[in-house]
Amino acid sequence: MSILRLKLPTDPRWVNVVETNIGEILSDHAWCEQKAATNAINLIINNSEKEDLVTAMLEISREELEHFQMVHDIIKERGLTFERERKDDYVNELAKYMKQSSDGSRESGLIERLLFAAMIEARSCERFKVLSENIKDEKLAKFYRDLMESEASHYTTFINFARKYAETIDVEKRWAAWLEHEATIIARYGNKETVHG
Repeated sequence: MSILRLKLPTDPRWVNVVETNIGEILSDHAWCEQKAATNAINLIINNSEKEDLVTAMLEISREELEHFQMVHDIIKERGLTFERERKDDYVNELAKYMKQSSDGSRESGLIERLLFAAMIEARSCERFKVLSENIKDEKLAKFYRDLMESEASHYTTFINFARKYAETIDVEKRWAAWLEHEATIIARYGNKETVHG
C-alpha cells in the first residue's frame, strides 16, 4: 500500500478486536459508506460549476451508497442489528484539522475538503487490506479485498482533483502535512471494533 504513503500502518492485532464483535464493525462500516456518499454530494453542492468534479462525485456517491447497501445486506443476512450511528472520533479529528488548515478562501476550502476525503479513503483502504488479510471469516475477507480496490480508486480521484484545482496551493506540501498529522491521530486508535477505531 505504498501508494497511500501512510506513515503508520495498522497493527494486524486490531482484527482480533474486530472479530469479537462483527456486528459492531459492520454497522460502523455501513455508516462510513453513508457519510462518504454525503461528503461527495456536499462537494457537488459547493462546486456545481466544476463539471468534471460533479460527474466524478456523482459516480463516487452512487458507489458509496452501493457499498452501504452491500454492508446492510450482510448485516441482514447474518441476522444482526444495524446499530444507530456512533460518533467517529478519528474522522472528527481530521475534520477539525481540515477547518484549521483552510484560510477561508474558496480554493483552500475545496483543496482541504478533497485532501480530507482522500485521507479517509486512504486509511479505510489500508484498514480493509488488513481485514482482508487477517480476518478468519472467508466471506468477509473477500468482501474487504474487493472494497479495498474501490477505496484506492476514490483516494486517487480526490488527490487528482486537489492537484487540478489548486492554483496557489502546493498540494504535495499540504498532502505531506496531512499524512504527518494523520499519523499522530491514528496512533491513538486501533483498539475498537470500528473501521477507524
